[in-house]
Amino acid sequence: MKKRNIIIPSLLLLLFSLFIINQFLLNITKIHNGTSQEENGFLSPLPESEIPQEEEEKITTATLLAVGDIMFHMPQIKSAYNPVDNTYDFNDVFRYVRKYIDSADLSIANFETVVAGNERGFSGFPRFNSPEETLKAIKNAGFNILTTANNHALDQGKEGLLKTIEFIEREGMKNLGTYREPSDQLLIENINGIKVALLSYSYGFNGLEYSLTEEELSYLVNRIDENRIKEDILKAKGHDSDIIVVCIHWGNEYEREPSEFQVELGKKMIEWGANIILGGHPHVVQRSEIVHYGGKDNFIIYSMGNFLSNQRRENVNTKYAEDGIMVKILLEKDLIRDETIIKDITYIPTWVRRYNDNGVKYEILPIVDFLEDEGLYSIISEKERKRIEESYHDTLEKMAQN
Repeated sequence: MKKRNIIIPSLLLLLFSLFIINQFLLNITKIHNGTSQEENGFLSPLPESEIPQEEEEKITTATLLAVGDIMFHMPQIKSAYNPVDNTYDFNDVFRYVRKYIDSADLSIANFETVVAGNERGFSGFPRFNSPEETLKAIKNAGFNILTTANNHALDQGKEGLLKTIEFIEREGMKNLGTYREPSDQLLIENINGIKVALLSYSYGFNGLEYSLTEEELSYLVNRIDENRIKEDILKAKGHDSDIIVVCIHWGNEYEREPSEFQVELGKKMIEWGANIILGGHPHVVQRSEIVHYGGKDNFIIYSMGNFLSNQRRENVNTKYAEDGIMVKILLEKDLIRDETIIKDITYIPTWVRRYNDNGVKYEILPIVDFLEDEGLYSIISEKERKRIEESYHDTLEKMAQN
């Protein structure tokens, strides 16, 4: 009997202990599932505000694509002429690069010519006047902004400058660097929530500045002036811009290395607050650099070369005038921290093809497509294949890597 009395209490104690442990484990599980006391009559849910949650990351991105000089010499104008209906069509020039230009959120080119009206007649170097249809094709290619602060801006005088702005706007694009009247002259584009400020300047205007008064010079054209550039960059910062882009016409023609002036001014502009500097004028590709300053990576390309022209090794004595580059920059903004960075840079080398097909024709080739696509590769001649391979190598060796 004594033995039995000992066993029964022990079993009861064991069962009671297991019950207590089970309840404890159930409560622990509920707490981990976002509940604590008094659910099922015992535990009540924790308020949602007290439940630990990971902070949601809020990121927005935008792509900026930039190309170099677009020029229209007389052979190009003649090649686009249709005598049947007396019209000009430049659309095919851009057919292979259109997908790159049109897919970017913002695409920029240097429009290094003047459109003063077809009634004036057309001319190439040294004082350009191009058909209005050139701008239609540029718009159709996908460009949004054309920089007009370059040494050919005054080729047709003040009237030509103003007409060029008018025709650019008529096609639904914006111009940068020349203006109708005194204004802030600061262009800010909101791209997917990223505020991009754009500025543009030129070293000079081929001596045609004399045709303007001092007052007109102060606002019609943006000349390179360090005090002015610094002031404009500070204005852009004052407008809470996330990224500041400076498009600048500088350097020495056909030189593949930037001048001391370019390097020094480029460094200053970064220190003043510019984040991206896009250079043009030398008509050949010059190197790019990633400059770490102000706690972030900034980008300079001293010259993007010729995106389109008739300058070739046969007429300017350098093969590099046929080369250009599309620079695609991925911007990323952290909306929580209000910080914007250059996330990635992609280089797409281009080459201007000039060939005969019932007359001279021009096309801008994205080289990598023609090297990798057998169908496209078969379109061009063996001589052209060698040229684009050379061009591809020559251009990429100048580019800084991410």
